[in-house]
Amino acid sequence: MQVATPRYTTGEQIANSLTHGLGIVLSITGFVVLTAFASLFGTVWHIVSCSIYGMTQILLYTASTLYHSIRLPRAQAVLRTLDHSAIFLLIAGTYTPFTLVNLRGPWGWALFGVIWGLAIIGIALQSILIRQKTWVTALPYLAMGWVAIVGLKPLLESVAPGGLILLFAGGGAYTIGSVFYVWRRLPYHHAIW
Repeated sequence: MQVATPRYTTGEQIANSLTHGLGIVLSITGFVVLTAFASLFGTVWHIVSCSIYGMTQILLYTASTLYHSIRLPRAQAVLRTLDHSAIFLLIAGTYTPFTLVNLRGPWGWALFGVIWGLAIIGIALQSILIRQKTWVTALPYLAMGWVAIVGLKPLLESVAPGGLILLFAGGGAYTIGSVFYVWRRLPYHHAIW
């Protein structure tokens, strides 16, 4: 299947590859730190959820770096689908510590199931929607990212204020970042995102 890929200049692809490659290094570092702290000070729930989060982050930046580094059209079509699918996995991976550590009861398991179910559906749809306009493929990411609003009350009751600030700051950053993702005419928009 021939999938039209966005046209980036060579400079933009180098910037994309470098920023996402840096993301791999930072993700591996974060993964090691998180799992070390989880194993020293947490429970098995902390270790598992931090491992899932860290692995999805490493997967995302690896898929994205490969997509922006390899210029073969056939490979790019496959890597673009993997790159965009990895975003769904990272969103679900980001929710995992909140669902398995903070909420863990009925709310946690329900939200865990919904978010990972949406990730699977999103990945399936991504292979169909990959040819659509950028904003069409960005909408499922944003919707999935903000589904936590459904469980806002239990989150407010179970997550420390500092954690809530980081959670909502992260959601806000991704939402604002999506403006750069869809702003195709802005040079280096993807590296900025």
